[in-house]
Amino acid sequence: MNASQKAWRRYVPILDWGRSYTKSALSNDLIAAVIVTIMLIPQSLAYALLAGLPPEAGLYASIVPILLYAIFGTSRSLAVGPVAVVSLLTASAIGQVAEQGTAGYAVAALTLAFLSGGFLVLMGILRLGLLANFLSHPVIAGFITASGILIATSQLKHILGVDAQGHTLPEMVMSILSHLPQLNWVTVAIGVSATVFLFWVRASLKSTLRAMRVPPLLADILTKAGPVAAVVATTVCVWAFDLAGQGVKIVGSVPQSLPPLTMPGFSLDLLNALLVPAILISVIGFVESVSVAQTLAAKKRQRIDPDQELIGLGAANLGAAFTGGYPVTGGFARSVVNFDAGAETPAAGAFTAIGLAIAALALTPLVYFLPNATLAATIIVAVLGLVDLSILKKTWDYSRADFAAVTATILLTLGLGVEVGVAAGVALSVVLHLYKTSRPHVAEVGLVPDTQHFRNVLRHDVLTDPTVVTLRVDESLYFVNARFLEDLVQKRVTDSSTIRHVILMFSAVNEVDYSALESLEAINRKLADMRIGLHLSEVKGPVMDRLKRSHFLEELNGRVFLSQYDAWMSLSPSSTPDVAA
Repeated sequence: MNASQKAWRRYVPILDWGRSYTKSALSNDLIAAVIVTIMLIPQSLAYALLAGLPPEAGLYASIVPILLYAIFGTSRSLAVGPVAVVSLLTASAIGQVAEQGTAGYAVAALTLAFLSGGFLVLMGILRLGLLANFLSHPVIAGFITASGILIATSQLKHILGVDAQGHTLPEMVMSILSHLPQLNWVTVAIGVSATVFLFWVRASLKSTLRAMRVPPLLADILTKAGPVAAVVATTVCVWAFDLAGQGVKIVGSVPQSLPPLTMPGFSLDLLNALLVPAILISVIGFVESVSVAQTLAAKKRQRIDPDQELIGLGAANLGAAFTGGYPVTGGFARSVVNFDAGAETPAAGAFTAIGLAIAALALTPLVYFLPNATLAATIIVAVLGLVDLSILKKTWDYSRADFAAVTATILLTLGLGVEVGVAAGVALSVVLHLYKTSRPHVAEVGLVPDTQHFRNVLRHDVLTDPTVVTLRVDESLYFVNARFLEDLVQKRVTDSSTIRHVILMFSAVNEVDYSALESLEAINRKLADMRIGLHLSEVKGPVMDRLKRSHFLEELNGRVFLSQYDAWMSLSPSSTPDVAA
């Protein structure tokens, strides 16, 4: 295989897995596609409602984007399309530049998908998939939990049949309370019944069917079809009893067509207004998607390429921008369903897209009398699975810094809105990393008796020498923590007049940047003035290569030892060292 073929197969993974596609894979992918299609039809309509868009936008965002991801994505199980958190972010972003229900609102959604897709593709080309590592999992968990609460609260107005507004939790609650006199009891009956039914389907239907000895595959399909049953039942009720005439809000007319060719807006004002939200949506969507993809791939001993995932998701969003959709990403629930249903390749997604295209052509007239309350119930049941308040207790028990970051993210998202929450989550992840690495763990170590191993003098009974101090640096050294080490060494040597040698044990140091190099030089000069030798031990090869490019090793007033034991044997003059408890 020449370099050109390798490049094509890297950037177009379908050329790789498509070469070995089998009849068995085709059968499994078709079965998975049927199950996911059944699940996606009501979900797509519901998430479009959440984004403030016409219901058909949800279907359109689930057809071409899925096909493009099947071509460019690397996950065998990831199911791409509208998801709750991205739908909420979309509504928040475009609600600030256009009024819901207008043509400008739809154009803004297309533009947001275009900007998000372009940003993701650019990141993929630049191989920046590693940036996902800068978002800490606790902070992301806090944001998703808060978003789930916001989404569920935002749908209560449809369950109650009132015209409440708001983008933050206090605004939504106050608006709902102020509109309670407008309560529509028929809508409440539909919404509450659908919600209770869907919770029962999720919690008990599969086990009930299995107890009735229904085949596992059929039980799984019937369980996933639960939302469809709710849609059918409530739609028939609204039609049969003319409940729309009693104030029940319905979906209404939905175009009976395939996704149309659309064009995003390219005015500078619109692009400037949506650029930052598009970046935030891209980052959150990518982190959610790649986390799901990696988890599912690991279960089958497969791997994904985060950089190519950026390109796959970017292509999906660009497809949504030109076919009447809005920003999409890999969804957790539908991806797990896709995986559990036996999907073996991204072709399952392509078959799902075909199923949704058939639904868009043939089934849309059937949802005319579908009540918004049922779609709201679908959203509420789906997103409450995202809410994980146990993260607060877990982080409190494990790390107070992580707890503070999670709590701040949740409170800011609930109190100030999702955009502030996303920005806070990103900022807090970076600040948390800087805080943790700004005070690296540095342990004074001694020799474990009858071994060549060195351990923390505060945790183990070890041999020490009053003239020799060994400090094990357990973190890479860079501009944030360089001065910390300098101050620590200065304090340690001024506490004792007997010290003649300081050894910096670098076994855990993977990087020394220029600021840290300057701090090492300052430590060397100060110790030399105090007639104390500075030595290094167990320096890793790449770090040593970097140090050799400077004058530090030439000016070092001590030596560099291959092992800490060599340093101890060479520098410790005492034959009967003290024992430190």
